[in-house]
Amino acid sequence: MFEKLKDIICNYVEVKPEDIRPESRFMEDLGFTSFDFMSMLGEIEDEFDVEIEQQKAADIRTVKEAAEYLETLVEE
Repeated sequence: MFEKLKDIICNYVEVKPEDIRPESRFMEDLGFTSFDFMSMLGEIEDEFDVEIEQQKAADIRTVKEAAEYLETLVEE
C-alpha cells in the first residue's frame, strides 16, 4: 500500500519516490496544498474503489497514517 501511495503522491507534488518516508508529512514535508491533498484523495477513492470520510481525512498528517487508513478501507 505504501509503494502505491508513493506513486500517487508523485502525481501531485515535485518529489522523488525515494524521498517519501512513512513519517513524511503531506503539507510540511512534501509541499502539498489543501487542494493537492483533496485532489489526491479523490484519485485514491477512484483507484481503490473506497470512500474516504472527510472528517478522517482531516486527521491524516503523514504518509503512514494515510496508508494505514487506506488498508482498513480496502479490507472492508
